[in-house]
Amino acid sequence: MAYQFARIELYSRSGKAGRTTDYIFDEVTRVPSASLHVPSPQPPELVYGIDPDAVRVLHDERAAAAKTSRTDKSGKTTLKSIRKDQNTLAGLIFSHPANMEEYRASVDVRRDVGEWEQRSIAWLRKQHGDRLVSVVRHTDESHPHLHAYLLPDDRDMRAGLLHPGYPAKNAVLAAGPLSGEDKKAMGKRADRAYVAGMRAWLDDYHEKVAIPAGLTRLGAGKRRLTRAQWHAEKAQAAALKRAVERAAVVDAKGRTYIDQTREKAAAMKADAATVKASADRLKGVGGAVRAVIDGARESALRESVRQEYVAVLAAIKADAETAKSEASQERKSRREAEKQASEQRHAFRQQGQRLASAQQEIRNLSRALAAALDEPQPTLGGMSP
Repeated sequence: MAYQFARIELYSRSGKAGRTTDYIFDEVTRVPSASLHVPSPQPPELVYGIDPDAVRVLHDERAAAAKTSRTDKSGKTTLKSIRKDQNTLAGLIFSHPANMEEYRASVDVRRDVGEWEQRSIAWLRKQHGDRLVSVVRHTDESHPHLHAYLLPDDRDMRAGLLHPGYPAKNAVLAAGPLSGEDKKAMGKRADRAYVAGMRAWLDDYHEKVAIPAGLTRLGAGKRRLTRAQWHAEKAQAAALKRAVERAAVVDAKGRTYIDQTREKAAAMKADAATVKASADRLKGVGGAVRAVIDGARESALRESVRQEYVAVLAAIKADAETAKSEASQERKSRREAEKQASEQRHAFRQQGQRLASAQQEIRNLSRALAAALDEPQPTLGGMSP
């Protein structure tokens, strides 16, 4: 098989059909008279909590001390010992589909069974907390399987409250029939509530435990699947298991990275004041960056973190120095350009002065020539006095 198997039953000290709490404890510890169905009985292996003999003692002590309130015909309420036919123990069985030959021969199978066991226990712990008192493993039957035991912790020691189906059924019966509903119809509705509670319980187990273990929710015979359909569903369940395992690996790596990042951040935060103080002592972009680098060198950060962030700061410093150099060059170029423009304006002024002087000289010569030749004074083209 490759489908999940999970069952829960309730037991009382008087029992039904001989299945008392004492018989259940005898069976799990492999007392011969209670283990006739097992060809070669072997002692159970403790997986969680206390051993079955200790559970027996604890159960019997609690059951003997348990009290329930009862009201007589006169209306007087007193505390009485609970009845012996009241359910005081919840027993659960979880079975893995691997057969014992595979379990004994393969390290991988034993690893898968071990992971399935731990998920099953974690699932029970989340549901019942400290009421889960014991989990043992049997390896003397066809498949490795677990027996888990729950002990009620209320004054009445009502094991029925630990069952996923009975509380839902009892709630319907306690509320009474609906309008127009007879007692029989109400009983059927209560039974449906019981089935719904059990189905939800099994669905939750499938989601939290069976899927990561590669197990299907139901077997082939239960749904009358063909052999091909059943093999296809088992292959799908195995693929889903691998996907869950990969997701778990990714999640673990992600959590490790987050933890490491938090550690780095905490170390950087602790050193931030020292780095900032060093930076504030110096003025200017270059000085502040140098102070940050010096602070990073002096900090207690791990080598990998220092290398990572010093490299970043060094790059920032290089960019700042480049920007500073470019700004200085720009100012120098501007000054040179302004100097050249000033010198050019001076040259223009000098040239203008020389031109004006030359024009005056030409006018003087023209007047002198005209006077010597007694000719009219010429007008110089293109030149103004």
